[in-house]
Amino acid sequence: MGIINVNDDSFHAASRAKKADDVLRLAEKHVEGGAFFLDVGAASSRPGATISDPQDEWNRLDGVFERLRKAFPDVFLSVDTYHASVARYAVEQGADLVNDISAGSIDAAMFETIAQLKVPYVLMHMQGRPETMQQNPQYSDVVQDVMRFMGANVNRLRHLGVRDILIDPGFGFGKTLEQNYSLLRHLYEFVLMDIPVLAGVSRKSMVTRLLDVSIADALNGTTALHMISLMQGASLLRVHDAAEASQCIAIYEAYLKK
Repeated sequence: MGIINVNDDSFHAASRAKKADDVLRLAEKHVEGGAFFLDVGAASSRPGATISDPQDEWNRLDGVFERLRKAFPDVFLSVDTYHASVARYAVEQGADLVNDISAGSIDAAMFETIAQLKVPYVLMHMQGRPETMQQNPQYSDVVQDVMRFMGANVNRLRHLGVRDILIDPGFGFGKTLEQNYSLLRHLYEFVLMDIPVLAGVSRKSMVTRLLDVSIADALNGTTALHMISLMQGASLLRVHDAAEASQCIAIYEAYLKK
């Protein structure tokens, strides 16, 4: 899943593409690199980011999905948003999937909207909100707490008729460095829920803080995390660098055949 940010505040500058030509150029790079999903976000969810205005997201997304659908008819398009109205707008414009970092906690209408739209939904765990999520996150047991959260919300979605669900433990969203690595070590336990698992670890603080490198220099560490995620059973990688992630997948698949 290749990341495209149509805003100027996301934490990795190379993922930002505000102009139409830049969006298509970055999308082409992802697709040529092997991405079969394009995940388009119109608001930053980096630590400390404020909650966006839905109108701002609509304005930034204007025409984006139509252009991407025309240019890449065989690629799945995802909208990264926590606003139900933006999710509806994006699906009406051609998005196939909704990726919500808040699991419906920011907009209470999200789950019912997904049920009405009948599209796949990425359910992600986040403790708190982007403004405050990294201010001393606390858990009794991060793995068990996040698993209980997933179970409860999957049940809520299924009760509403939503069947096509992916789960994302939310690396970096209200977790310390140690908590992130605990989730990674136990990612296979989420796979045992028999729901596809998305791993979003690309260029995050799991790399930069641990290795004391910049975001720009975090690709090598990201690839290591991608391989661990695959070996733990992740079904989908959300990435800034599709070609390198595809190489990682190819090596993992070759390893499985030996």
